[in-house]
Amino acid sequence: MAINFEEISFGIVAMSGEARGLMMEAVQKSKMKLFDEANDLIRQSEDKLIEAEKKHMDAVVEEAQGIKHEFSILFVHAEDQLLTTQTLLLVAREFIELYKRIE
Repeated sequence: MAINFEEISFGIVAMSGEARGLMMEAVQKSKMKLFDEANDLIRQSEDKLIEAEKKHMDAVVEEAQGIKHEFSILFVHAEDQLLTTQTLLLVAREFIELYKRIE
């Protein structure tokens, strides 16, 4: 049975959005020198990002198995959100490290 692209797309967008929110909150906590809280928020955001990546991989696996899907702007948007969030994770970690150094 083929996956539901709309459901997967909304799931990716939702999980990526939650992860981004947690990352930004982590950066704010590090600005306040609350590094343990910041690290905990980063871990939570990583968990959300992993959920989004798993949903994305479901679609990629089907494509690799030869199951063709119709082009979906919503799925492209979801992929964009996922990739942007993955990049933001790297940047958020760097900001936290910088705030630690200027403490």
